[in-house]
Amino acid sequence: MGANNGKQYGSEGKGSSSISSDVSSSTDHTPTQAQKNVATSEDSDLSMRTLSTPSPALICPPNLPGFQNGRGSSTSSSSVTGETVAMVHSPPPTRLTHPLIRLASRPPKEQASIERLPDHAMVQIFSFLPTNQLCRCARVCRRWYNLAWDPRLWRTIRLTGETVNVDRALKVLTRRLCQDTPNVCLMLETVSVSGCRRLTDRGLYTIAQRCPELRRLEVSGCYNISNEAVFDVVSLCPNLEHLDVSGCSKVTCISLTREASIKLSPLHGKQISIRYLDMTDCFVLEDEGLHTIAAHCTQLTHLYLRRCVRLTDEGLRYLMIYCASIKELSVSDCRFVSDFGLREIAKLESRLRYLSIAHCGRVTDVGIRYVAKYCGKLRYLNARGCEGITDHGVEYLAKNCAKLKSLDIGKCPLVSDTGLECLALNCFNLKRLSLKSCESITGQGLQIVAANCFDLQMLNVQDCEVSVEALRFVKRHCKRCVIEHTNPAFF
Repeated sequence: MGANNGKQYGSEGKGSSSISSDVSSSTDHTPTQAQKNVATSEDSDLSMRTLSTPSPALICPPNLPGFQNGRGSSTSSSSVTGETVAMVHSPPPTRLTHPLIRLASRPPKEQASIERLPDHAMVQIFSFLPTNQLCRCARVCRRWYNLAWDPRLWRTIRLTGETVNVDRALKVLTRRLCQDTPNVCLMLETVSVSGCRRLTDRGLYTIAQRCPELRRLEVSGCYNISNEAVFDVVSLCPNLEHLDVSGCSKVTCISLTREASIKLSPLHGKQISIRYLDMTDCFVLEDEGLHTIAAHCTQLTHLYLRRCVRLTDEGLRYLMIYCASIKELSVSDCRFVSDFGLREIAKLESRLRYLSIAHCGRVTDVGIRYVAKYCGKLRYLNARGCEGITDHGVEYLAKNCAKLKSLDIGKCPLVSDTGLECLALNCFNLKRLSLKSCESITGQGLQIVAANCFDLQMLNVQDCEVSVEALRFVKRHCKRCVIEHTNPAFF
């Protein structure tokens, strides 16, 4: 019998006493089932203390073998296959030994070098780990468990993967982070679950209810979320400044919930503090939805509406009425935007620094002149594919926006060396220039640019009829310039 007891306690000392459980089976933390100790009441008390320890959350891929401790024994396993699930577990207990049984003596082992690091150094190391790896570190030993749940490490939750059950993971993680502050995660400021296609409105509702201090939310590519869930987050997270819903095809506008609107004054739109909004590939966004966004998000400074193909000049008119602080704006591939829309954008005047109108086929020199005349501090312009732009538009832009640093006029067949010469003689700070597929560009124009823009760092002349001598001239005068070309003779 003594030999059997010795075997029992020896094996218990090698492995963790915690058993991972699938959160899908219960919304509450499942207590760890400790092995029954028939030896002394002291060991029984120790087991009870282990059961009362809060359980952290673990995000792990399917069929992943359990963590191995120093002696190679597994700590837990999952019964769920085919998907990534959130797991809960207890921290590793101290080793239990029977007072009357002497274990076989073993040669002393040198302490691992990482164990000699102080706590603050370990926390610093843990700060570089993604959320799932941080949860796994909590399973190694009791010290790592305590360090891994340091509140300073949980200002950000970042999850990735198409198979991750994000709703369940967010629920378990936020519940654990609410342990010291019931029902709210006061430290959590950033949640990034971009590409997690299984995210639904339920997951966003969890964030809205438990993360009042949230400042940044990234749900790019999560096409199952709807307007109502986004409204909940915006209404219950008053400090939210950065929102990325690109690729969320069901999102058509950003607004407060009806309940939140009733509680606020008629000027409740000013209560939304979002400054950065990315709605790229929100295909169903229309002018009326943009009107609602502008009326509620008046503090916007960065707005990206790439490939929102239903927007027109009227939507931009609404935007300029309410959002006068925009610094960066992208309406690339919005095919209904024309010179009239650029006339509205020009009302931003010197505040506008970044503008992308790529592939807006209705834009001509007239629209470029509006922007150049009133937006003199413009630093970046992407007009690729705007075939109506000619040398006259480039000339007007160069003379009025002398601080321009990046210009893309690729696939503008009417731009020639004449426009490049004017650009080179006025925009000396130009660092990036794309002339891809500009059929009228020759080596002479490039040489003028290289002789005047010494700080040029990137030049794209792919599919242009440019000689090797001209490319070598550019390389000699702009030594830091990376040249993208399709001339096989130049290397």
